[in-house]
Amino acid sequence: MKYRTDLAVEGMENLTADGKKPEAEDGIIVKKEQVDQDIRVTTIDIVNPKGEAILGKPCGRYVTMEVNGVIEEKEDIINRAARALAGQLSKLVCRHYYLKALVVGLGNEKVTPDSLGPHTVSKVKMTGHLFRFFDCDGDEELSNVCGLAPGVTATTGLETAELIQKAVEMTKPDVVIAIDALAARNIERVSTTIQISDTGISPGAGMGNMRKQLNEDTLGARVIAIGVPTVIDSRTVIMEAFEELNMEETAVQDYFAGKELDMVVTSTDIDMVIKSFSDIIAKAINITLHPGIYS
Repeated sequence: MKYRTDLAVEGMENLTADGKKPEAEDGIIVKKEQVDQDIRVTTIDIVNPKGEAILGKPCGRYVTMEVNGVIEEKEDIINRAARALAGQLSKLVCRHYYLKALVVGLGNEKVTPDSLGPHTVSKVKMTGHLFRFFDCDGDEELSNVCGLAPGVTATTGLETAELIQKAVEMTKPDVVIAIDALAARNIERVSTTIQISDTGISPGAGMGNMRKQLNEDTLGARVIAIGVPTVIDSRTVIMEAFEELNMEETAVQDYFAGKELDMVVTSTDIDMVIKSFSDIIAKAINITLHPGIYS
């Protein structure tokens, strides 16, 4: 059965469940690491077109960090997760004296499962105005950082990607860091998982509203995407229930035939998920971009 997910690690799990686990010779390299007792990291590198075809994602690096105990508020878990995420982010964002970054919070602040981006960008330390005021080219401790929460097309009437393109033209960043909601297959990942990739992002992908791609080709700057699964497609929930009941795949297909099920579902504690994971991601970005004051 095919499940909808934006997570590369779940794509691998789906293949494994179907008996098609890819190896390095297939263009997919997987590395797992236990950071501490509550944090584990899975890195998936897709290195050639064969790997792209197998996993259905473009060549690049996909880092999945799973954190246990965020909602339960385990001791210092937010700071531990932020430091671990910063360690992974720093491998993709090479901090240097002249670094300029644009942090973009995608999504709709008024819709809780889609509000991760705006909440995160509001917590990132913005310094672009200081560099302009003091006429500085760079700094040892701080990066030149600007931020944008462009909203969604349904509320602005403007194409999100075009707004971001204009911001890129104005700020001329070396890297764009885009934060958005994702969709998962497993409900447990809604409160445990962060994915980083260096292949770009489609605004609204998690909420089922695919828009124009944001990547190096469209923006002219490297794009690092950070996402947290906040929703699950309703079809995925139903399909998984049928699978647990050992229903035949043909019976599942017959059930969906002719039905309009264009819905997503989320967890009851999604407000806490957004608060906690926006804290983790913002702290990680601040540590990575402003090592002089946050490391």
